[in-house]
Amino acid sequence: MEEKENIINETPVEAAPVVETPVETAEKPVQRKPKAPKQKPVPAEDFDWTSSHKKFDNYTADERAKLEERYAGTMSQVADHEVIEGTVVAITPREVVVNIGYKSDGVIPVTEFRTNPNLKVGDKAEVYVENQEGPNGQLILSHKKALLLKSWDRVNEAYEKGEIINGYVKSRTKGGLIVEVFGIEAFLPGSQIDVKPIRDYDVFVDSVMEFKVVKINQEFKNVVVSHKALIEDELEAQKAEIISKLEKGQVLEGVVKNITSYGVFIDLGGVDGLIHITDLSWGRISHPEEVVTLDEKIKVVILDFDDNKKRIALGLKQLTPHPWDALDANLKVGDTVKGKVVVVADYGAFVEIAPGVEGLIHVSEMSWSQHLRSAQDFLKVGDEVEAKILTLDREERKMSLGMKQLMPDPWASIAERYPVGSKHTATVRNFTNFGIFVELEEGVDGLIHISDLSWSKKIKHPAEFTKVGETIEVVVLDVDQENRRLSLGHKQLEENPWDVFETVFTVGSMQQGTVISATDKGAVVSLPYGVEGFCPSRYMKKEDGTAAKVDDVLDFKVLEFNKENKKIILALPKVVEEKEAPAAKSAEENEAEKAAKQTKRTVKQINDNIEHSTLGDLEVLAGLKENLEKQEKAAAKDEPKAE
Repeated sequence: MEEKENIINETPVEAAPVVETPVETAEKPVQRKPKAPKQKPVPAEDFDWTSSHKKFDNYTADERAKLEERYAGTMSQVADHEVIEGTVVAITPREVVVNIGYKSDGVIPVTEFRTNPNLKVGDKAEVYVENQEGPNGQLILSHKKALLLKSWDRVNEAYEKGEIINGYVKSRTKGGLIVEVFGIEAFLPGSQIDVKPIRDYDVFVDSVMEFKVVKINQEFKNVVVSHKALIEDELEAQKAEIISKLEKGQVLEGVVKNITSYGVFIDLGGVDGLIHITDLSWGRISHPEEVVTLDEKIKVVILDFDDNKKRIALGLKQLTPHPWDALDANLKVGDTVKGKVVVVADYGAFVEIAPGVEGLIHVSEMSWSQHLRSAQDFLKVGDEVEAKILTLDREERKMSLGMKQLMPDPWASIAERYPVGSKHTATVRNFTNFGIFVELEEGVDGLIHISDLSWSKKIKHPAEFTKVGETIEVVVLDVDQENRRLSLGHKQLEENPWDVFETVFTVGSMQQGTVISATDKGAVVSLPYGVEGFCPSRYMKKEDGTAAKVDDVLDFKVLEFNKENKKIILALPKVVEEKEAPAAKSAEENEAEKAAKQTKRTVKQINDNIEHSTLGDLEVLAGLKENLEKQEKAAAKDEPKAE
């Protein structure tokens, strides 16, 4: 059993008794002495800590200070973030050691020297001091950052001075090229490669070109260069010379620089001019590519330019004679020509009968039909057509053509083909408030007046009778060949039923009818045989005293029958009786009253005559008086009977 040690600061503790442990061997147990307590070391107050150096140091304090001053003078004074020149002292597969005269050398990754594959010990190299003492106490340098800082300063200097610099075209990018100048990547826009548009950027990749720095973004460290600026400077003098010699009507040779939908840009040797699409050809073209191609050399004539001669209008077709001037002199009105449709509008189509010579076929000259139609219904662009010359004006260079003139005029023999009374089948083409326009054949139209649609039905609008596009049977009523008009009828296909109705719906006859509609003025009544009559509102009182209403089936009395106007006036019997009785009585009373008044007037006249008569006339007058008195008595006897 082990013995435990107890350490007390100043009082020693006696050793614990030894416990005997029985063992099989005859050896005696070993007795251990207790250890003395440990004491803390106490430093000596007069110990010289510099004594260990003194045995090797042969310099005094003053000499040592001078040596340190001289040593510090042999080292370069460097600051962080500074670019200085150093010397390559060692090269390993992974690192390059550079001495800048500082107390330690800097280690730079060999990848930063890839722009200088021939680097060797002893070469000078510019480095950027990132930190004088890194985490490991070592100087941290960068060759890449030194190049960038130096290159950026160089680029700014070239921009300020307008220098021409060389650059290496590294690759193509969207909208242009990536160029390396002084180790910095710059952007070369496609529009700044050349004065003429470039269609293939790849031809410039992996080449060295001259540039001008045209834009710098200091915040984002972006650089834009231009090769076009150098060319423009070279062409400026040449351009000024060309512009000074420009004159209207001058013929020049140029190169097709660009083609757009509206025209062609021509390079006249540093000066650009535009040939509008209308000045490319005397004939119609849909796109300039039909006439010219890129990079093609062509001759052009100067048509116009502004005061500064910055905008130059050129022409190509003006170098050839106008087609109208070369038009056949024997061509005249009435001749038949062939051509190709080049433009189609709603009002007509333009037909090119020769390059640059066009004639208009108006839509009204395309068909004998009188219907309002569009030219697109007859022709389309590219159609080959044959037409007759209707008008020809060589001075105004205008020509009108007609297609229908090559077809027989259907109205020439209209009277023979559509005589009055003949029956035909027509197609409904259009409605108006007064009738229906129908087509008998192409170019032959006719009108069915609304009154000629039905004998018995009253039609308010033709749409109630038929529909557009349907066929209808007609009979020719009248032919006006001069004005190209046909009057047609539909109801005339049947006999006039009103001749029969006149014997059926006699005045005073009773007819059963159905009220189909009612208004404030009266009611429309449906009668037998599909005839309609009208019952005024004052005659619509029924037996029970109520007014007739729609759908009532009642017996009506015919008050009036008008064959010419196809009108039947009806009334309910009860109302007729009530109105006829007082009317008859009133008529008798009026007759009696008139007779009495006449007798009185006669007697008075006789009395007046007696007073003025002579004695010889009295006998005659007495006889007349006697007769008048007899008449008065007879009239007096009839008066009670009248009552």
